[in-house]
Amino acid sequence: MNSNPQDETLVKKYGLALHTATPELGLAISNFAGDSRCQTWNLGRSLATDLHQHLVEFMGPQIWADLAFIAVAKGPGGFTGTRMGMVTARTLAQQLDIPVFAISTLAAVAWAQPPQPPLSKGGLLSIALQMPAQRGQLFGAVYSVNSNSGLTELFPDTVMTAESWQEKLESWENSYQLIEVGSELGWSVSSVLELAYLEWKQGSRPDWSGALPFYGQHPVKGH
Repeated sequence: MNSNPQDETLVKKYGLALHTATPELGLAISNFAGDSRCQTWNLGRSLATDLHQHLVEFMGPQIWADLAFIAVAKGPGGFTGTRMGMVTARTLAQQLDIPVFAISTLAAVAWAQPPQPPLSKGGLLSIALQMPAQRGQLFGAVYSVNSNSGLTELFPDTVMTAESWQEKLESWENSYQLIEVGSELGWSVSSVLELAYLEWKQGSRPDWSGALPFYGQHPVKGH
């Protein structure tokens, strides 16, 4: 199935990642053979109007036909921004007939963290992440990190009360590193791209129609 050498390394093809789940827009592109770049913009409420212009300017000198796949942060995060990034990624992938990898924003933060040897056992590190949600709740997740194979989901991205999350952590049997995730995550777009590339190398080619946002909560006016 993977007899084509292009499946092992993109070479002249590129992966593009979008992170719009928070007010900080992040874009990254790479052929994973020495040509990579990443950029962030703190756009706030102007993300909705400025996303496409920044994307077009960021792409050069590459063109859309140079893309082999697209990666996008699927949430949790802001409703409007997450939806915009997902719609943009799905539309481009459909037009270009290329895969879309929808990557958790919490997973991307976990992947961006440097290993902490005291907590590492057998090359694995458990990272618990918490992120503020609406109505006083939290998003929580736990991943194990392996620098060679990527992330393993130990506890999926879930919205819950602070009390429930604390109970989950207190009952967790293994050592973990706790990370409090902030509200500006565009900087982690490189991790979104790297996690997608790991899946690409393993032969995954998800169709654009399967890329769905993770909101966790029903949006409220003004979010």
